[in-house]
Amino acid sequence: MKSSAVLGLLLITFIPRVAAPAPALTGFPFTDETLNYNVNWPSGLNLGEGRLQSKHTDAGWSFEMTLNAGVPGYAVKDSYTAHANADFCSSDFSRQFLHGARKGGETETIDRSHETVSRVTLNGGGTSEFAIPDCIKDALTLLFYTRREMGQGRVPPAQQMLFGGLYQVTLDYAGAPMIKVADKQVQSDELVCSLKGASSILQFEIYFARDPARTPLLVSVPLAVGKFSMELVR
Repeated sequence: MKSSAVLGLLLITFIPRVAAPAPALTGFPFTDETLNYNVNWPSGLNLGEGRLQSKHTDAGWSFEMTLNAGVPGYAVKDSYTAHANADFCSSDFSRQFLHGARKGGETETIDRSHETVSRVTLNGGGTSEFAIPDCIKDALTLLFYTRREMGQGRVPPAQQMLFGGLYQVTLDYAGAPMIKVADKQVQSDELVCSLKGASSILQFEIYFARDPARTPLLVSVPLAVGKFSMELVR
C-alpha cells in the first residue's frame, strides 16, 4: 500500500470528527414568541381566534394573551397583559373581558416589599388592597412558568395565583395522550388545572408539546354556553 494511502487511513481513524452544531432553540423561554390559535366548538366549528405572546424585557418578561370568539348572542373578547421578573414573580397584571352580557376588568399592581397588591377596577369600580404571598404569579405568568418547569421535568406545586383576586391552583399531570392538532396526531403531556376562588371553582385542561419550549398545543376551557378549545395553528 502506498504511504500516502496509509497516511490517509490514519488521518481518518485518529482525527476527531467535528460534530454538527445543535439546532438553535426557539420559542419561550429561549426567544420571544408569538403563538396563534383557532378557537373551536366541540364539534370542530371555528368560533374565532386567540394569540399568546412572550417578550424579553430589561426586567424579565412581558406576556400577553388575546381571545376573540363567540357564538350568536354570546361574544367572548378577552385581553390579558402581565409583567414579571426573571424569576417569574409578577409585578403587574391587567385584564379586560366580555363574556356575553358580562363585562369588566381590572389592573393589579404588586408591591413585593410589603407583600400586597393594589387592585383598580375598570370603569370606576373602585380600588382595593390585599395581602399576597411573596413571588405571587398571576394567571398568565403562571402559564409560562409552568412551561419552563415542564421543560426541566417538573410540574409546579399547588400554590396561590392572582386573577382579579387570589385563587388556589393545583396542576395535576394526567398522562401523555395523542391528540389531533392541525389534522395531525401529536404526542402531548396533559395537565389538569383546578382553580378555587372565594366563590368559584374552575377546571380545565392544557396539552403541551414535547418540544424544548413545551408549546401549548390545545387548551380546553368551559364557559357558560359550553366548552371552548384553543388549538395551535402551525
